[in-house]
Amino acid sequence: MNIINQLRAICPDRPLTDSEARSIAERQATQLLKLTSVDSPAVPSGIITELPRVAVDYTPGLASSGATMWTGGRWLIQLKAEDHPLRQRFSLAHELKHVIDHPYIDHLYQPDRYTSVAERAETICDYFAACLLMPRGWVKLAYGSGIQQPTELARLFGVSRQAILVRLTQLGLIEPAARCPGPLDPGDTPKVLRRYRRPAALAPAGAL
Repeated sequence: MNIINQLRAICPDRPLTDSEARSIAERQATQLLKLTSVDSPAVPSGIITELPRVAVDYTPGLASSGATMWTGGRWLIQLKAEDHPLRQRFSLAHELKHVIDHPYIDHLYQPDRYTSVAERAETICDYFAACLLMPRGWVKLAYGSGIQQPTELARLFGVSRQAILVRLTQLGLIEPAARCPGPLDPGDTPKVLRRYRRPAALAPAGAL
């Protein structure tokens, strides 16, 4: 069984609650690291770019930070060429989750009173990317060993300062920051730029 299908097998084929979706995303990220024998930061992008039947294109003028489609018998992940490399790394991991979720996307994330299907999917893909690039155990180990400055942690994990701040908050290592706008660090992109786009054509049964 190829790696993407092994990651898909972790997910039940039914609608998920938010807590279930986050738990499964983290398990999938952990399993990907295990299957590719990556056990320390920073996670190399090659664990995604070197997957069979996955191609990555850096596309100028892309309307969002990333997009994914099934074309020519492979998954094409497009990344916005103008984005900072740190943003591109995060977007690459985010888009991989869309590939993993593809067979179930019509029912995996159900809308609720406040959140659409697309918004729920985007949130979980961001969470998957955070779990893959900043695994829970690794972040806690680094933080506990005295690497606690966001800039140092961001450099260690190969992510933006904003990304590591969000992850530290998720893990309960720091208090949530006040919700006020501020200057973006290199690699950060306003949330409004993230858009989910369904693959242009459905992948055939048994395909990646």
